[in-house]
Amino acid sequence: MTEPLVTYRGSVYPAQCDHMGHMNVAFYVAKFDEATWHLFATVGLTRTRFQADGSGMAGLEQHIEYKRELYPGDVVTVTSRILEVRDKVIRFEHEMTNDVTGELAAKMLVVAAHLDTTARKARSFPEDVRARATAMIGPPTGAVPEPR
Repeated sequence: MTEPLVTYRGSVYPAQCDHMGHMNVAFYVAKFDEATWHLFATVGLTRTRFQADGSGMAGLEQHIEYKRELYPGDVVTVTSRILEVRDKVIRFEHEMTNDVTGELAAKMLVVAAHLDTTARKARSFPEDVRARATAMIGPPTGAVPEPR
């Protein structure tokens, strides 16, 4: 069991906010997406590798909980943890925290598949990726539903 990994740090810009003055849901997803690519790189799933071996990743499910609103100027950190690694599928979660208040702003659970980009179907993770990802497995933090 490992501690969550910091996978994103940034701030909320006025252009990322909606007509009600807080960060639009599209930008929560964008920040979580950036965190996902950092998490993948940590286990060896990089652009270079994808190009070399004709592989990629695809999201299968996402569950997002919005806990606290974020406003222009808020500084945030996303931490990530791997929850499960199967032959072709990985399940992980992100938590976005307001760095000033310490409050959890949002969390997202993701189920993603490793792909053969030519055949357009799921394929097994390479052994080194599976080993790194398995070593990072941590317990879920709470109320996000298990995938179906």
